[in-house]
Amino acid sequence: MRLLSLKYRLLLWISLILVAGFLATSLASYMASRDAIEQGIFEQTLPLTGDNIYSEIQKDILRPVFISSLMAQDTFVRDWILKGENDPSQITRYLSEVKKKYATVSSFLISDKSHRYYYPGGILKSVREGEPRDAWFFRVRALRGADYETNVDVDMANHDSTTIFINHRVLDYQGNFIGATGVGLTLASMSGIIERYQARFHRNIYFTDAAGTIVLSARPGQRGTIRTLPGVRDVATRILNRSSHPTRLAYQLDKATIQLNSRFIPELGWYLLVEQNLSDEVRPLRRVFILNLAVSCAVTLLVLTLTLLTVNRFQRRLERVASTDPLTGLLNRKALELLFRGTILLSKRSGRPLAAILLDIDFFKQVNDTHGHLWGDTVIRGVAELATKAVRESDVVTRWGGEEYLILLNDCTLDQAAQIADTLRRAVEEHDFKMPAPKLRVTISLGVAAYREDETESAFFSRADSALYQAKNDGRNRLQLSPAQG
Repeated sequence: MRLLSLKYRLLLWISLILVAGFLATSLASYMASRDAIEQGIFEQTLPLTGDNIYSEIQKDILRPVFISSLMAQDTFVRDWILKGENDPSQITRYLSEVKKKYATVSSFLISDKSHRYYYPGGILKSVREGEPRDAWFFRVRALRGADYETNVDVDMANHDSTTIFINHRVLDYQGNFIGATGVGLTLASMSGIIERYQARFHRNIYFTDAAGTIVLSARPGQRGTIRTLPGVRDVATRILNRSSHPTRLAYQLDKATIQLNSRFIPELGWYLLVEQNLSDEVRPLRRVFILNLAVSCAVTLLVLTLTLLTVNRFQRRLERVASTDPLTGLLNRKALELLFRGTILLSKRSGRPLAAILLDIDFFKQVNDTHGHLWGDTVIRGVAELATKAVRESDVVTRWGGEEYLILLNDCTLDQAAQIADTLRRAVEEHDFKMPAPKLRVTISLGVAAYREDETESAFFSRADSALYQAKNDGRNRLQLSPAQG
């Protein structure tokens, strides 16, 4: 009884140690994972998301900027304006070709002299100073230190659809302003980018202009300026710094920590903001922590159970080691002697044929003498692998000793055994054992015997051995059959 009590006290202590260890490990893992997630989001994930979106935007924005620049530098456009805009059909055809060739949503030209607004459909209107919808033209005319501007406006030529315009200054050959030209990019394409990345990275992504006004967001209700929005307004000034490098910040919103990465996009004059709520990322960790505690209890019970079974497990392993040849992984001779007897008894009861192949590597001593025992071991393993591949799943391949192997073929006639033996013989003969020079030819000799009714085990094996001996005497690299009937 005292021993039994000691045993259970030992199990109790093991349980307490395991539970305490699991608890400490889970808690440490939770805290380390939380810190790693926060650091990873702040230093890697958010900047990488911003970089990916920035690359996509550059791909979509730089192309229309380049197109607008080509249009502004085109001598045809400048000469046509300077010659008095005599034939509007020429410029409308030109704008139509630009729109068609580059698949833009719109293309346009406004002359500073006539104030006419040309588009692929002809003359849309005449711009007027003081007209709010025409203010962009006079703003572009007054630009200093920049060749173009990007702005979001409605496109009167396309049913007032919201469009991102690239407005490029057109100068004459003396550098005087003579007009504005460019193309339009649909806002839907950029909105699609935001929605795609927001769905992919589960981040809040939006754009603001240079003043902080939100101009583009995947959240329908996200409007206004970041200077007045709760939380982000505390860091708005640090965001709107026009820095060419990404800015990484964090702010508090409703007891949640929001990490933010922003960068200025000079091609648009906008800021790209990518936000991540840390609580959303840490929440699954809490569930994992609780799950780990539950698992730790289950593991503790499992470990205690496994402790009781360890002795039996190691005993079985020792038995397996004792019955397996360490070089080839095949059953050894001792194991086969037990299996041999049972296989013969099964054949007697079932009436199914049984055959055996005894094989020996020819001139194996030459391999050891020429290349050493390591190459000899390589050949022994190689022949074992080839033998295993040549037989059926129901057959048993064993290492009988040295360079000899014995194969038991269940439910197999003498002719079938002969076919298997010859297949194996040819496989060994044709196999490249990758030996260094001088390369030695590796072959095998085989003796094949079929079990005779009421035959003893030793007699059955003796016939297979005699057949092998005959095959070696007849020149090796061959097989010899022992007659099925005496």
